[in-house]
Amino acid sequence: PPTPPPPGAPTARILFLTDLHWDRQYVPGSAAACPDPLCCRGAPLDGPGAAGFWGSYSKCDLPLHTIDALLAQLPNATGHIGNGTSGFAAAYWTGDIPAHNVWQQSRGDQLRALRTVTALLRARLGGLRVFPAVGNHEATPVNAFPPPYVRGNRSAAWLYNAMAEAWQDWLPPAALHTLRAGGFYMARVWPGLRLVSLNMNFCSQANFWLLINATDPAGQLQWLMGVLADAERDGEKVHIIGHIPPAHCLRSWSWNYYRIVNRFEGTIAAQFFGHTHLDEFELFYDEETLSRPVSIAFVAPSVTTYINLNPGYRVYEVAGSYPGSSHAVLDHETFILNLTEANTAPPGTPPPWKRLYSAREAYGLPTAFPADWDLLVRWMQDNERLFQRFWFHLHKGHPPREPCGGPCKAALLCALRSGRAADPALCRPLRPALPFPRIQELWHQRRLC
Repeated sequence: PPTPPPPGAPTARILFLTDLHWDRQYVPGSAAACPDPLCCRGAPLDGPGAAGFWGSYSKCDLPLHTIDALLAQLPNATGHIGNGTSGFAAAYWTGDIPAHNVWQQSRGDQLRALRTVTALLRARLGGLRVFPAVGNHEATPVNAFPPPYVRGNRSAAWLYNAMAEAWQDWLPPAALHTLRAGGFYMARVWPGLRLVSLNMNFCSQANFWLLINATDPAGQLQWLMGVLADAERDGEKVHIIGHIPPAHCLRSWSWNYYRIVNRFEGTIAAQFFGHTHLDEFELFYDEETLSRPVSIAFVAPSVTTYINLNPGYRVYEVAGSYPGSSHAVLDHETFILNLTEANTAPPGTPPPWKRLYSAREAYGLPTAFPADWDLLVRWMQDNERLFQRFWFHLHKGHPPREPCGGPCKAALLCALRSGRAADPALCRPLRPALPFPRIQELWHQRRLC
């Protein structure tokens, strides 16, 4: 198991951005409620119910100026590893760039979103290295990611080639090669730490191309095994990033991935995902007893407001680069833009991004290793005040009006223990009063994206 770094050992801050969902047609003052799947677009309204300048608590995505304001206020974005400043050592960016107007998107729209947001990140973050991952909204039709052996106009080459071109300053040639082939890659973050960016669309329940082969459609899991074996041989650690969290994947893929995490628990230092737009996590246990926590997949909240959320982003503090470093997550902080405050401020006022909480401080965790998060789930079962704090943070400080009662709580705590799909055994230690199919129903109701 990981051990806390010795006193004075360097740490590093990693900026984490996910689910930006830029809406090119967002209009401040337009209708925030509408019959379409995406609102805050079209002609300005008179009266109440109008979209705010910085964003709206509705089924709306974000204008570019809100994303720009987030990046502009980041402190000293190009810090060095363990230099004690507030700067960042790297940025992880796990996809979903275009808006939710999926019924009217073309390849040209998707490529414009990719290039515009990439250029904005490069301009605002300067020389900071950014490690991106492919989201499910990057394709059109949404979720449609054919396996690499599909050639011609139906293939995803149009998207992967554009990504390789847009991200060539951030990634080495070998990473660009596998990115072009299948949307995944490996790169070195700093000495002793490799990063694997997975294309989680090859496990997605919504990717109908996987009806052809749902087990390992792009040979990505086999490739991952090779990368992890090489890192293990060389005594290096690995961070894994991806868009869709592992428990949201197709069952066969998800269980195989869980097995890989078990096999390489000493090499995989951390896992980072997005997609749900909420602030949560998924725990991994040893396969033999399902009782010893071996890893955790952090699921960070979205930049977008979709649906009824504040904009947000995450900063991870990890063990830095020194001999014997675990490169594990030591703590994380979540920052939000309170839309009620921001939209009522005088015009021209920079929006006030605020720290919502830090994980160890808010939950009283001794460290931020998998065993601590396992303890937190157990504590929340009996400590209602602690659970309601988690519920508040889960929704970036803007929870739904309906409180989270018994069935909702049982389903949420079960989800936090579930690093693989459709496994009732992971929930049994919590002694849920609900049958597992009912818990799964509640999971599906909770999905925002």
